[in-house]
Amino acid sequence: MVAGFSAQAQPQPSVRIASSAGPLLVDTVASGLENPWGLTFLPDGRMLVTERAGRLRIVSGTGRLSQPLAGLPRIAARGQGGLLDVAIDPAFAQNRLVYVSFAEPRDVGGTGTAVARARLNAAGTALESTTVIFSQQPAGNTGRHFGSRLVFGRDGTLFITTGDRGNMEMSSQDPKGHIGKVLRIRTDGTVPPDNPFANGGVARPEIWSSGHRNAQGAALHPESGVLWTIEHGARGGDEVNVVRKGLNYGWPVITYGIDYSGRRIGEGQAKPGLEQPIHYWDPSIAPSGAAFYTGDRFNGWKGSLFTGALAGQMLVRLTLAGEKVTGEERLLQALGERIRDVRQGPDGFLYLLTDSDNGRILRVRPAG
Repeated sequence: MVAGFSAQAQPQPSVRIASSAGPLLVDTVASGLENPWGLTFLPDGRMLVTERAGRLRIVSGTGRLSQPLAGLPRIAARGQGGLLDVAIDPAFAQNRLVYVSFAEPRDVGGTGTAVARARLNAAGTALESTTVIFSQQPAGNTGRHFGSRLVFGRDGTLFITTGDRGNMEMSSQDPKGHIGKVLRIRTDGTVPPDNPFANGGVARPEIWSSGHRNAQGAALHPESGVLWTIEHGARGGDEVNVVRKGLNYGWPVITYGIDYSGRRIGEGQAKPGLEQPIHYWDPSIAPSGAAFYTGDRFNGWKGSLFTGALAGQMLVRLTLAGEKVTGEERLLQALGERIRDVRQGPDGFLYLLTDSDNGRILRVRPAG
């Protein structure tokens, strides 16, 4: 056994599925993860994986799980909260910095989305010098809608998605708070001077865009460098948004969904001054995770946008023409798995996280 790693699980048979790219194989890379939420690749090909219960592990290329890494911040693991996304610094090879988003317990007033930065020690067993660089204000008393995806921009700034905490009264429209926003900070937590509200006023200077419900998918477009988000609607109204500086994406004033009670939300589906999604789902699929595919492993899939689906229990591929969605392909439905995250691996294959008490890392590859 490799020091610090568990014994490798017994290999599970691959599942063969049909797709527009030809037959595919779905491999189980690793199992035994409790509600895995976020995945990123280290430069050596190993993976960092979060478990919502509050554990961060390294997964070897052969699927061995490390012991939980020490050094995480305090985490409120309840409801939809816990340890959520993970990302590595663009200069990780030099500085070994890791960023995690999580539900942060507050001494007074519930929980809030937070982001911590830490250095992965040389042994790969612990995080060191852990520092919270962002704490959402105000806190909320629900256990829902933390957002929490982390994406680095090309300039090295960090985008953070936050949710509306499952409480429309807290308002994604309120510029004085971080609720239901996309935020942009430097890696030390300070505000970039070119943020839209960095020069004062009532709006929080970290805000990049507003009017989001609960974006649990976010990825940088590989050509334009613009951030795209994929977010949960209520009953219907899941959205794909192209997120630009200072814009308002409407929640809860406009939406293509309705409340779970059946009542109308807000003022309708459109309003001047509020942005429209480039794509929406009704009924909802409960999308989570996002990745643009840039490789050559899958015939005809280069340039596609992928997202997982929780309620929909599938992987979704969107075909694009610029900033228009021109088609949708639904994959892996026969697996019956809630797909929490999707990433492109350094080998050009797709890697998925399944959201369950015995969650897995899946690899999707051509069968040929």
